[in-house]
Parts: sequence; structure tokens; C-alpha cells
Amino acid sequence: MRIPDWTPEQHPQPQELVDAILARRGGALLNLDKALLWSEPVAAGWNVYMRNVRTGLSASRKLCELGICTVALLTGAHYEYHHHAPDFLKAGGTQAELDALQRVVIAQPADGVSDSSFDEMSQWVVQYAAQITQRVKVDDELFNKLQERLSTTEILELTTAIATYNMVARILVALQITPET
Repeated sequence: MRIPDWTPEQHPQPQELVDAILARRGGALLNLDKALLWSEPVAAGWNVYMRNVRTGLSASRKLCELGICTVALLTGAHYEYHHHAPDFLKAGGTQAELDALQRVVIAQPADGVSDSSFDEMSQWVVQYAAQITQRVKVDDELFNKLQERLSTTEILELTTAIATYNMVARILVALQITPET
């Protein structure tokens, strides 16, 4: 990591903030937390926002995790992929889909995805995540396909998950945060 791991001795933070992060993480700080805790407002806001994005959305967890994994692979955020590929599997995704995703991102997924490992909706989500990540703008045709099958809330939440993990990827890559060993 390009910055030192945060410790309470180097930069004290309110114990209730550290405890809230530990509670969300199941009792141990991740390397990302050890970077974010250098700033109390960032760490506090992040903890609340990410808890809501990770556990509060009504959109399909599998589709959100597929979008997140797409972002991770496209941006080279290995840390993000390391943490979210298992979440994709827990949400009902398959290893075959993850293998296909790795193949697909080598191509130009923003232009379309054609892989029999994915159902139609998953192909659209990969393409959607690629367009948001690589182009920012999304083709009307693709958006209309999603709109035919997803509610407005689901589209907003899927878009939010993808956009949020684009932000996460930029922090991870810029600061060279690596997965825990």
C-alpha cells in the first residue's frame, strides 16, 4: 500500500467509529479500512454508505455482484475482485460465469457480450457495467433493454452499486491496496 496502515497510535479515531467498522466487517479491519481510517469523515461516511449498498438494496444481489466484479476486472482492482467474486458465488452466481467474465473483459464488453455462460440479463449487466466504467455514457438501446425487465428502483440500485465500486476501484488502485493475506 502506498500509505501506511492506519493504527490508533499513529492517528487516533473515535473508538465508536472503529467499533462500527469492526462490527460491519465481522471483527477485523480489512486493508481498505486501514487506509480509510486516516480520515474520520471518510471512514464514517464510507461505513454507513457501504453498509447500505452492500446489504440494503432490493436489486438482485447476484446482478449487483456481477456488475461489481466487472468493474473490478476492467479497472484492475484485484482487491475488489478478490472480495466480490466469492460474494457473487454466494448470491447464486457460478464459477463458469466468473470464468466467462474474465474472458469477456479481455474483449470489448462495452460493445456487447456474447457468451453462453451468461443469460441475457447477465450479458446486459456486464455490458452496462462496462459502459459505465469505460465510457460513463450508456447506450439508449442497452438502457431500454434493462428498463423493460427491471423496475426503476432496481435500475437505480444496480447503477449505484456499479458506480460505487468504480469509486472503490479508483481508491484501491491509486493507493495500491492489496488483498489481505
